[in-house]
Amino acid sequence: MKLPVQAPSLSDLMAHISHEDLTAALNTRAGPEVNGSYVHWDKLRHLTPPEGLSANQWWLAIKLARRGNSKRFDLLQDKSGVAFSLALTDSMNRRLHHIDREAAGSIAGMGSRQTDAQNKFLIRSLMEEAMTSSQLEGASTTRAVAKDMLKTGRKPRDQSERMIYNNYMAMREVKDRGQRPFTAKDILELHSMLTADTLESEDQCGRLRTAEDNVVIYDRANPSLVLHVPPKASELPKRLERLCKFANAPDSGSFFHPVARAIAIHFQLAYDHPFCDGNGRTARLLFYWAMLNSGYWLMEYLSISSALKKSPGKYMLAYLHTETDECDMGYFIAQQLEALEQSIEGLHGYIARKSEETRRAETLLKSPYILGKNLNHRQRALLANALRSPESAYTVASHQGAHRITYPTALNDLNDLASAKLLRKERVGKANYFSPTTNLAERLSEKKVIRT
Repeated sequence: MKLPVQAPSLSDLMAHISHEDLTAALNTRAGPEVNGSYVHWDKLRHLTPPEGLSANQWWLAIKLARRGNSKRFDLLQDKSGVAFSLALTDSMNRRLHHIDREAAGSIAGMGSRQTDAQNKFLIRSLMEEAMTSSQLEGASTTRAVAKDMLKTGRKPRDQSERMIYNNYMAMREVKDRGQRPFTAKDILELHSMLTADTLESEDQCGRLRTAEDNVVIYDRANPSLVLHVPPKASELPKRLERLCKFANAPDSGSFFHPVARAIAIHFQLAYDHPFCDGNGRTARLLFYWAMLNSGYWLMEYLSISSALKKSPGKYMLAYLHTETDECDMGYFIAQQLEALEQSIEGLHGYIARKSEETRRAETLLKSPYILGKNLNHRQRALLANALRSPESAYTVASHQGAHRITYPTALNDLNDLASAKLLRKERVGKANYFSPTTNLAERLSEKKVIRT
């Protein structure tokens, strides 16, 4: 990664501009963005400025537009004690409105009652976020292997699997705790959960780094390139307390949009880098926690790390742009809002695909001939129920009682469906349990109806 060029500060620009050039810059009426994008000087200097302006004049006009709408996060500061700031733009506000409508309201295909289908969506999203958040920090386990581990409950077999398992359990812990204030103790506990059995030294779990740890962030592709030197270790306890105070601040004073506040928490934790390792995972977990605290219930079903994983360079660059332009957090806020919007659209798409699969599968179930088997009405009724309630489990006794049939007939019905890989058969104690395969709708809808 190439480090961005330091942006000229507003004070330097003002100190070296004539009255005529300043007037020309102001007359352009430039906004804080360029074609809807929150552009950094590193890119802007290569663009063609408006007619009659130099690159410096154009940058000055943009900086003035941002400064005029800027608010400071007084409790969130860089290493020099300068507060980070944010100027919400039209495109940011549009995205915030979209997120307000989708993540705190209802979504087509998901009602307010916690149904089996919603539980399935929730488990899927928690798994997805756990996997991708860990993969952003180096976990190399494949999705298929990771999903199998989380679904079956088997123990992790290596460090990558342990990272994913820990992330999954920590996210479930945050969800189960419900809405509650941030405390430094809670953050340390969550870090301990996230990093257990994944660090070089177990004594690094759940504790702040020290001066002896000498933590510096390098570019993975170019280990000699320093991307970020975090604040001194001696400052970390106070910085963590200020972060908690910011997270818990009431809305009665200076108002910050809850989503922008959650993203700012994510940024500050990663910027401070208070731990020897696992800072990114912890920062994204705190974002998740802050969003749930603010009533954005749909966050339970979203994986923002999936969007970040598609363009990790943009994610890192958003940090660097903020650091190299007077603590302007607009770069990071804009990038995270885009990722969050993509996550919401991804969920819409997933629900639409699964709904269509279920519709096609239910249509196929009207025919007795499925996957080359002549299914009876009892088997088709069970599969229809399994599509609506994917977390259901069936026994020979329950199937026998539901249809008033003999034990051998019920056993034959269920074994037939298991042999067609439409149900999974598991022995629990003395009884056999039959549950829907994870891809039941896909298996039914993608296969042609075959008569035998």
